[in-house]
Amino acid sequence: MSAARPARLAVGVVSAGRVGAVLGAALSAIGHRVVATAAVSKASLHRAETLLPGVPVLPPDEVALHADLVLLAVPDDVLPGMVRGLAAAGAFRPGQILVHTAGAHGISVLEPAVEHGVLPLALHPVLTFTGRSEDVQRLTGACIAVTAREDDEVAWSVGEALVLELSAEPVRVPEQARPLYHAALAHGANHLVTLVRDCAELLQREVLVATSTGSTDESMVGSASSTSAERVIGPLLSAALDNALRHGDRALTGPVARGDVGTLRTHLRELDRVDPELADIYRVLARRTAHRAVAGGLLPDHAAAEVRATLEEHR
Repeated sequence: MSAARPARLAVGVVSAGRVGAVLGAALSAIGHRVVATAAVSKASLHRAETLLPGVPVLPPDEVALHADLVLLAVPDDVLPGMVRGLAAAGAFRPGQILVHTAGAHGISVLEPAVEHGVLPLALHPVLTFTGRSEDVQRLTGACIAVTAREDDEVAWSVGEALVLELSAEPVRVPEQARPLYHAALAHGANHLVTLVRDCAELLQREVLVATSTGSTDESMVGSASSTSAERVIGPLLSAALDNALRHGDRALTGPVARGDVGTLRTHLRELDRVDPELADIYRVLARRTAHRAVAGGLLPDHAAAEVRATLEEHR
């Protein structure tokens, strides 16, 4: 097998979840053959039918038996038991490539299969997946974390070659760094969604409702009520994300970065009124923001001390 361009492989996908079905479709699009997939739920069966048309749906052990490349796209907590079960069932053989996509694990989780002679790889796309066809295109240009045995350059090369075939960018992540790597991504992607939804719900709770019902002009009422929170915050949050990626801590704005403790007190008062739990989250993030504003040269130490004192007095 060439490290630059692997031979065409018979691929088995376990299972046809959001990630597995998309990666199976992407591998098929570049010439590999998806020979079988596992699917149980209605959603996974639908994804298999849509993204992997004509591919037989088989039990996981049979999927592995038919494949040169076994793709295990199952949840992090399910993966260890799946590997042990497939190994005990004799589903692996020497020379197979065994790939899992779980971000929190490296290749040690594949050890039961390694005993049967497989080449172990962890390939984790740094994306969120919907399980629809557009995800296949989104892989282009994305980063995919590659983990292989530390001293096995052939395995690293095979993993990187597969990623490059998908028109993605391979990033080497050592085994010992996988847990922190995954924690960082989950913190960014998952908590970003939480922040956005909290922001939208705060606006929808009183602000946009008040705007849409408080006007005596019927034409303005209709216009205001049709403006969603997502429409209001979309440009702001998109610009904030773009600036953060481009400029780092220097992209910070707002009362914390300016040391405007009067506005900060007002924010805390209003948040405590409508949602004390959310107010506590605001305090935690504001303290972290003050730390970053100091690091970015935006907030003098004395102003940061005032911000922290304000956050504590309004706890």
